[in-house]
Amino acid sequence: MTDFSPESLATIGPKEFAALVKSTPDSKISEVMSSDTRGKILDEVFGRMPTLFRADRAGSTQAVIHWNITGGPGGTTDTYETVIENGACTVTNQPVREPKLAMTMDPLVFLKVVSGDGNPMMMFMTGKIKAKGDLGLAAQVAKLFDIPKG
Repeated sequence: MTDFSPESLATIGPKEFAALVKSTPDSKISEVMSSDTRGKILDEVFGRMPTLFRADRAGSTQAVIHWNITGGPGGTTDTYETVIENGACTVTNQPVREPKLAMTMDPLVFLKVVSGDGNPMMMFMTGKIKAKGDLGLAAQVAKLFDIPKG
């Protein structure tokens, strides 16, 4: 199995990524996601979002979503902006628009959600994901992407 590094993530597909997250101990993921490679891993994961976006499920959805990933080096938080409009999805790590929804979570929860290894609704209900703004959108956001199952 591939190791949990930016280099290996760049070479595997969504299903392999999901399997990697599922097979890597939480402590190892947390360790890697608090190191200097964190930004590269987040860039890789967010960079895939537009290709996993399901325009057919989005319908007329128009939304700006901010993903706040806590637990960075020195207690920093990384914010990525996903814009869904006109049947397309774009992502940037330089948020400039007012979000319709802002979700805050630690990197382990984020990776579990995007790899299909965690139930976003359950994580929201147990406080592992904090959502501010359009909670209806928060409940639907996972359905807008083709999330692999590990």
